[in-house]
Amino acid sequence: MEITIDEDGCCGAGQCVLTAPEVFDQRDEDGVVVLLDAAPPPEVHEAVRQAAAVCPAAVIRVDA
Repeated sequence: MEITIDEDGCCGAGQCVLTAPEVFDQRDEDGVVVLLDAAPPPEVHEAVRQAAAVCPAAVIRVDA
């Protein structure tokens, strides 16, 4: 699994952080998503896919 994000399109809703906190965080100054692990272990893959699905700005891309 490889994850990419479009920081410019992020609206800072934080749904990704709530869904997969091992992989995503937010910048303190503006709430924009921060990718903590671009190639996470298999045990969090489902959470990452869910995070991408619930992102209101659709800025998370997941490639298998």
